[in-house]
Amino acid sequence: MGGKKIEFVTNYSDLSTDKGFQFEFYCNRCGNGYRTPFKASVVGTVAGVLDTAGSVFGGFFSRAADVGERVRSAAWEKAHDEAFEAASTELRADFVQCPRCSSWVCRKHCWNDRKGLCKGCAPDLGVEMAAAQASRSVEEVWAHAAMAEEDKQLSEDKWRDNIRATCPECQSPLAANVKFCPDCGAKVKVKLNCKGCGTKLTPGSKFCPECGDKV
Repeated sequence: MGGKKIEFVTNYSDLSTDKGFQFEFYCNRCGNGYRTPFKASVVGTVAGVLDTAGSVFGGFFSRAADVGERVRSAAWEKAHDEAFEAASTELRADFVQCPRCSSWVCRKHCWNDRKGLCKGCAPDLGVEMAAAQASRSVEEVWAHAAMAEEDKQLSEDKWRDNIRATCPECQSPLAANVKFCPDCGAKVKVKLNCKGCGTKLTPGSKFCPECGDKV
């Protein structure tokens, strides 16, 4: 008949030595976890005594040490399996496996009780909303910082006004929203109004669109 099956997971580290057993179980999402107390191994201790005796006296004790190694390889493995099973049982309540992504996560920080899923699959909405707001604020800060100083002073009405890219006289490119061309000194923004009715005219107009008078 086969022996008892030992259930195991991948979210652990085995810190066991010949002297005893110790394990760490950690969350696949945040990396936090728990370490079991070191449990001394009687088999390991006895084998260690035989090793010491063999190295000092040789002969019979050396052969005894060889026997001790063979005993340890069977008895130690059995004790190791029992210690691992006990550690898994002890810490199982602190972890849960997500049915969607199959990750083992800690209940304390990474499990969404309301949804029955890990927070990687079902994040806390409050946390996500706060993160989204912070991200938007950062984007706005960078967008504002990237603006030229003179553009920051523009009101909403001025933003709606026509901003020229080139001088109307010499056609030199304008690096900013200026009133006069830095190359030829020409007035960049010329406000034209109909002499008859006062309607604002667009540059190049030949007749007033309101009263029809010639400009």
